[in-house]
Amino acid sequence: MAKKENIASVLAFEKKLVPSDAQFYGTSWEKKNDSSQLQLFEKSVRGTISNRLKPALEKDPAKLNAEVEKPNLQTVDSCSLGIEHDTLRVSFTLKVLGNIAEPSACNNALFKQTYQQAVQTYIDKYAFTELARRYALNLANARFLWRNRVGAEKILVEITARHDGKDSKFSFDAFEFSTKHFDSTDARIDELTLLIANTLASEDGNLLLTIDCYALIGQGQEVYPSEELVLDKGAGKKSKILYEVNGQAAMHSQKVGNALRSIDTWYPEFDDPVSGTGPIAIEPYGAVTNMGKAYRTPKEKQDFYTHFDKWARGELLDRAEDEHYVMAVLVRGGVFGESDKG
Repeated sequence: MAKKENIASVLAFEKKLVPSDAQFYGTSWEKKNDSSQLQLFEKSVRGTISNRLKPALEKDPAKLNAEVEKPNLQTVDSCSLGIEHDTLRVSFTLKVLGNIAEPSACNNALFKQTYQQAVQTYIDKYAFTELARRYALNLANARFLWRNRVGAEKILVEITARHDGKDSKFSFDAFEFSTKHFDSTDARIDELTLLIANTLASEDGNLLLTIDCYALIGQGQEVYPSEELVLDKGAGKKSKILYEVNGQAAMHSQKVGNALRSIDTWYPEFDDPVSGTGPIAIEPYGAVTNMGKAYRTPKEKQDFYTHFDKWARGELLDRAEDEHYVMAVLVRGGVFGESDKG
């Protein structure tokens, strides 16, 4: 049981992977330098009834026909390539920051001391290489494309890394790297991993990555920017609103970040063929909202707080994977204060 004098009721960490919004462009695979901004456009469509029916409608064909005749009018945002383009270009930047040993807020000096000792021990043992390699692979495999990755014929990822006053350039065929595991080895991945790891392990370093991704999907094909969360979908309002920045289709930085930190293969059900869902985003409770499930629960003692409360006070964790997970949550950032009452 933690002693009260070693509890930080105010504790916060700034995120160390900081992506920008991702901008959408249309281009051609053979002429990638000739691209134009993609804009949203509205569609007004008449949908058909497709939801589950009430028992009264199921048993009465006349009532069902009456429902089918009702107009289901919808206005939605859409985005697609022009007929002259066959390739989606997605561009964003990613800043990697160091100084993870320094919380942005901490109101307990003893806790801060034991936490910083734990961080230094982790850096001495692992040098951030495991986490950095997974982040590098999620860039190389273009996981950040999300739905836009599905059905693409080719995907090219080009990365420029700005560090120490010079640029390093990388080019990856995304389909060479799996999105199901992180076992791939490659000299280019190793080099990019080292740049990310050295920055995360540093006291005040920073690394700026510029990412341009090209996905060959076909002329005039629909593409998928982020969808806005609309709480008020009253009559006469659009039922789907897509994200744009100054008139250009885009993807939220939060969605890009979620893809990059989808590195958790250490949760208990990862190898379960039924309930496992592949790598999940690093979250304190392993939350996957589209599955409606938390894969790391306090009951199973696999959540972040169970591990962190021991690790940050100098106790050893059972597995190296648990240390990687804890450190990945700290890279994610957040507010993790603990009640100091009772």
